Amino acid sequence: MATDPALRLHINWLGYVQPIGLVVSPPALVNAQCALPIDLAARQATFLSLTPDGRIGDLATLLGALLDWQATDLVPAEGLDALEVVLPDYRDMLRPTFAVPKGDEDGWQMLVVRVPADTDLDATPEDATPGRAGNGWRASPQARIERLLREKEIPVGLLVNDTRLRLVYAPRGESSGHLTFRLSEMRTVAGRPILGALCMLLGAERLFQVPPNKRLPNVLKESRKYQNEVSTRLAEQVLGALDELVRGFELADADRGGDLLRHAITDDPQHVYGGLITVLLRLVFLLYAEERALTPGDAVYLRHYAVSGLFDKLRADAGRFPDTMDQRFGAWAQLVSLFRLVHDGGGDGTLYLPARRGTLFDPERYPFLEGRPYRQATSEVAPIHVPRVPDGVLWRVLEKLLMLDGERLSYRALDVEQIGSVYEAMMGFELRRAFAPSLALKPKRVVVSLRRVLDAKDRARVLSEEAGCELTGKAAEALKAARTVEQIAAAIDKKAVDKRIIPEGGLYLQPGEERRRSGSHYTPRSLTEPIVRTTLRPVLEGLGPRPTPTQLLNLKVCDPAMGSGAFLVEACRQLGDALVESWSVHRETPPIPADEEPVLHARRLVAQRCLYGVDKNPFAVNLAKLSLWLVTLAKDHAFTFLDHALKHGDSLVGLTKRQIGRFDWQADDAELPPLLAWIEGATGAARGHRAEIQAASDDEDSQQRARWRDAEDAVEPARVVGDLCIAAFFSADKDKAREERRRELRELVGRLRAGDAQAQSRRGDDP
Repeated sequence: MATDPALRLHINWLGYVQPIGLVVSPPALVNAQCALPIDLAARQATFLSLTPDGRIGDLATLLGALLDWQATDLVPAEGLDALEVVLPDYRDMLRPTFAVPKGDEDGWQMLVVRVPADTDLDATPEDATPGRAGNGWRASPQARIERLLREKEIPVGLLVNDTRLRLVYAPRGESSGHLTFRLSEMRTVAGRPILGALCMLLGAERLFQVPPNKRLPNVLKESRKYQNEVSTRLAEQVLGALDELVRGFELADADRGGDLLRHAITDDPQHVYGGLITVLLRLVFLLYAEERALTPGDAVYLRHYAVSGLFDKLRADAGRFPDTMDQRFGAWAQLVSLFRLVHDGGGDGTLYLPARRGTLFDPERYPFLEGRPYRQATSEVAPIHVPRVPDGVLWRVLEKLLMLDGERLSYRALDVEQIGSVYEAMMGFELRRAFAPSLALKPKRVVVSLRRVLDAKDRARVLSEEAGCELTGKAAEALKAARTVEQIAAAIDKKAVDKRIIPEGGLYLQPGEERRRSGSHYTPRSLTEPIVRTTLRPVLEGLGPRPTPTQLLNLKVCDPAMGSGAFLVEACRQLGDALVESWSVHRETPPIPADEEPVLHARRLVAQRCLYGVDKNPFAVNLAKLSLWLVTLAKDHAFTFLDHALKHGDSLVGLTKRQIGRFDWQADDAELPPLLAWIEGATGAARGHRAEIQAASDDEDSQQRARWRDAEDAVEPARVVGDLCIAAFFSADKDKAREERRRELRELVGRLRAGDAQAQSRRGDDP
């Protein structure tokens, strides 16, 4: 919770205004010495006299009398051709109403757009007709000013109708944000802090008189930098939310007598770990989609389905029943219903959700989340008993995802790269069961057995070598003197991730060796943007001065260690922008679906046809998919199909087609690979199905998934043979033993080949 009084004041007024996305952050305001005016009553009296009917009359008069602007500070934009953006595909033009100069240097620091009275700033005009001059682009005033600001690279804007002033921040290449000052609120006594914030941000002093590094454009820019700190701290909370989910399903498993998780943990503990990660990724997607109005705004959805609505309900319950939240149930069942609704689609009218499909919400991947037995498909008729995950667990999970330093976190304010990097913190763990009372220790969250520490001759060395945990002073003395497990826990209490001792038999998350060595690293957009731009520049220049859409969509970009997909996301943005420009230059703009803009449609095509990635961590692959889904998300479409392009694997280990055909990792071009024809047939068929995926437009996920399954089935023989050959290489350290194993497996491959040939013969296929 913030304790600085100035910080708290900014948090309070921002809470009243409820900004959409990141516009200003309290730390940046404090650092720039921004403060609310002290004469709020007098300013409100002036404001009321200027708006007697609750509406803005002459904007210049209001800005001059209330905010001390001079006549030269608001320049009519008529005739300023350099501030216009022509949209030839729509026979339309974007232009500001006024421009605000920087004052002490050339250029503009803000563009102002005044729209007619009673215009909804966020609504798409119903009478917008493509091709009609002046109103060809069917977009809301908010979307129009955002595009204008980005195209002109003047990121600060003011959007005004007769009852609202909206400060818009839309830097090129970043997510936008805005906060709205409503006249009806600023006319009340309770609304004085909102009026004060308007005067503080848009007053002449903040725009023209303070040093340039403390003026409004720089305050907004610095606010984005503070968001990086948010990412780092939020990552730790996300890990805490994952721990809470482990405990919640452990309780649900105990409630079922161990039948919920027993078989999954015995057979594949990472299956449970993956399911819990998937829950958090689903919540991230939904929070992001809800804040960007990509889910229904219907009151029924908001009250009974929305994650944000569930959080508000649980917060109210926690206030009324703080001691019994872990004995209350029902929230998890609501989430299960929502997850199904997102995957399958449904509803009617304003409550309608399109079927998103995709692997993220697929109920078949992790049946235990719905209470079904391990590997039981939905089609198998059996009663479903939703796991009894306590409401208290979900309250704490959502609190960790949505609250930071006492503030409500806006997922709309986070760039996709930031979301991906935050959730990358969850990767690289293993789900284990404790054989003795244990504790997770800082700095790497390694779980150590307290009994092992107690029994060790050199306890400090055990903590240092196993967990990287160093004790000094009184803590080190207490560790030496401890005689019980409880005393060991008390001695290392300050190094514990939390105070809860994991009991014997309890489940916990242990970081793998690779995670302990490398950890996770935030990849800011300030790094990915110039790297991707520099990498793509010679490639695009090689296509000529006016590359065609076909040339662009034939490009291939691969990240061999993609992690959360930050570089692929940036490549998607930049190639999408290039594709939109190419459509315009060559007059080849395809039909754009009603729920997409050209740039979004272009990104979806680029993601499906141009981008590829590999990662050793299977859960990182899912996170990379989520990152690309968020940057290509359309309101009424399924997820962009990516299963053919983002793969789990090791980019440093593999064989050529010829090596697979010879079943030998040695390169010998003199010998004809005996299996090459078989491998050629398998990969050739797969290429055909993949070509269909690439050529597809923005079509249904079910069609793409069928094509992908056909491609996977076709290439399976080549994959199996290649895996067996690699397995032979890694089966031993000595060449002689490896060769012996290779020959054994080569005989097995021969039998597999003979069986496949017989099957093809029975079907009448060519061998």
